[in-house]
Amino acid sequence: MRLWRQYILAIVLLVFVVPVSAQSITDGDTLKLNGTTYRLWGIDAPETKQDCPDGWPAGRLATTRLLALIQGKTVVCEAKDTDRYGRTVAICWAGGEDLGALMVRSGMAWAFVRYSRDYVSQEATAQAEGLGVHGHDCTPAWEWRTQQRR
Repeated sequence: MRLWRQYILAIVLLVFVVPVSAQSITDGDTLKLNGTTYRLWGIDAPETKQDCPDGWPAGRLATTRLLALIQGKTVVCEAKDTDRYGRTVAICWAGGEDLGALMVRSGMAWAFVRYSRDYVSQEATAQAEGLGVHGHDCTPAWEWRTQQRR
């Protein structure tokens, strides 16, 4: 019976957690891997064209940071949901490190508490240290998108 459980676990892991090399980065919270677009779970990074009030290019720097985090590493994503745009919302790791946690901790994304509280402590640390978006009085991405639609 125990061997049967291990077999089922192995199949589940193969189906739902697939290691791949990242093919491209769309922006600071979205990657494309083997034809699947993954939106990182629990974070919201600045939009690519988003600059902070002081001119700091938050969106471009967030995109560059995510690219640097995956460079030369195997990326593993665990699907959690599908968003309204058809993207797979997932927790992704590069070299065993949680990309969402790394992005929020470095101030390159906000904890997206509307959907998850997983990265609140990382954001508090980044805020306290004035890192990234927190050091440039940036408008959170969800507010910036709303302003752009007006």
